[in-house]
Amino acid sequence: MQTGVLDQAALEALLASTDREFVGELIDVYLEDSPALIAGMRQALVDGNRTEFTRAAHSLKSSSASLGAGNLSVLAKELETLGKESMLTGAATKLEQLAGLFEQVQTALEEFKRAT
Repeated sequence: MQTGVLDQAALEALLASTDREFVGELIDVYLEDSPALIAGMRQALVDGNRTEFTRAAHSLKSSSASLGAGNLSVLAKELETLGKESMLTGAATKLEQLAGLFEQVQTALEEFKRAT
């Protein structure tokens, strides 16, 4: 079931396949690493470094999907595609959308972690 910015069913499936402690660690790593990836994407835009931009978008796409943040994963995939196609002009707006959505995902994951 999709509620808000997280797919609760994906998180519950992850819990069922591992344990709460491991899922908590995954969430902690995600919440620690994702802001650095977003900052790296911003810097890569400034530098015109499409390779770094694409790499960071790819990492964020995959980790977001694994924690049920499907909408964020989709945005990251769109940014990854822009990087692969050397279409970084216009990516800044989409990147800021992603950053705003990450804040919502962060709050939802913190709430999920407290509730489990």
